[in-house]
Amino acid sequence: MPTKKKRINITVSDDVEGILKMLAKADDVPVATKAKELLEMGLDVLEDIGLSAIAEERMANHDGTWISHEEMWS
Repeated sequence: MPTKKKRINITVSDDVEGILKMLAKADDVPVATKAKELLEMGLDVLEDIGLSAIAEERMANHDGTWISHEEMWS
């Protein structure tokens, strides 16, 4: 049965392959599944870093006017 998931091919060093195999074995999952999980985690971290940079820039350029949480969501 065809899948809607996209496949990508990557080339990794022997060291990375060994680590992936070790982690996959520890979690009792296929190597490709572990690679996908780690890739997703890395993308989440990069997203968090980007959003933090935006928040820090906004805080640095803040004009000093604050509103309460209740005001914001009412």
